[in-house]
Amino acid sequence: MDKWYQTFHKGTGLSPYIWLVFCILPFYFIFGLSSTIEVVSGTILIIAFFVCYLLAFLSKGWPIYVWTSAQLIISMIMTVVFSYVYFSIFLAFFIGNIKNKAGFYTLYIIHLITTFVTVNYGLATQKQIFFTQFPFILICLVVVILLPFNTYNQKKQDQLEGELENANKRIAELVKLEERQRISRDLHDTVGQKLSLIGLKSDLAGKLLHKDLDKAEKEIKDVRQTARTALKEVRELVTKMRGTSLKDEVHNVRQILSAAQIELELEGDPKLHSTALLAENVLCMCMKEAVTNIVKHSEATRCRITITVSADEVSLLIEDNGIGLDHIEDRKSGNGLRGMKERLEFVNGTLMITGAEGTSLKISVPHAVRQPMKESIT
Repeated sequence: MDKWYQTFHKGTGLSPYIWLVFCILPFYFIFGLSSTIEVVSGTILIIAFFVCYLLAFLSKGWPIYVWTSAQLIISMIMTVVFSYVYFSIFLAFFIGNIKNKAGFYTLYIIHLITTFVTVNYGLATQKQIFFTQFPFILICLVVVILLPFNTYNQKKQDQLEGELENANKRIAELVKLEERQRISRDLHDTVGQKLSLIGLKSDLAGKLLHKDLDKAEKEIKDVRQTARTALKEVRELVTKMRGTSLKDEVHNVRQILSAAQIELELEGDPKLHSTALLAENVLCMCMKEAVTNIVKHSEATRCRITITVSADEVSLLIEDNGIGLDHIEDRKSGNGLRGMKERLEFVNGTLMITGAEGTSLKISVPHAVRQPMKESIT
């Protein structure tokens, strides 16, 4: 959080220094006076004002308010004694560059009051120069009122634009990171399943090689076909997020379970009608990962998949008669369950796991994916 005395934006540009070019004007005004004492004292005050202006501009923290107060005092003296009111324009611009809200309003009100008081004092004392310069003094008062707010709002807008640009860059980086994670999960789920199937069929072909050449040749053909399918899916994942129907995924799951000599029991209709494509795709990926884990770790001989469709959601109950999660040492270190949870969170889905005797996973996703609400900007 900014301190109350924190002031300037970074990089105010060259505009404050350009204003210093106008320092010749007060010297010209002072040198027109007849008294030597007035010329000397006026010159000292002008130099002191611009020294304080530079010190306030270059300082940080509370010293800025000290030098600004000194400028206010000098401006009041110049207005009352020498009828020179134009230093208030320098102060109006300077105060507008203060970014702290409390500091800005405090100095703005003080500057506005002192300027009006000194100008009215000059008019009340009936100084001739105030009447001859009245149109310019009136313009000066308008500048004192409007310039600080104009400068302050411009600086605030520049700050917000900078923050917005940084936020957009951060969002772009997060989108890239999320896309990398999505691709890595898809590759893990898709390629992992196919490689497991290739490994199982290769082992089976090796066992049948000396027993039944025809069956061994068939398994080798299946390995070749699975490898081609895996290559095709990898290419599709690289180019876009491939939508998969639950019906097609059940067919793929049946193949890998059959190759692992695990009996599949299917209950329910895998053809979904009212589920969003994204939710169905996530459901398929989770089922694929669950079945891959059964083949790799469960030592099961039977797997049951129950599909339940309600008015609000569709659920998959995947059960096996294997050794259970409690006997799998690396179940917490794998990427599979973590990837499933991340996918389900994205579509407001849920995952429930039990694994005392065998393993039971209940995966539920809503039919319609609710997008997160946009935050209002105030």
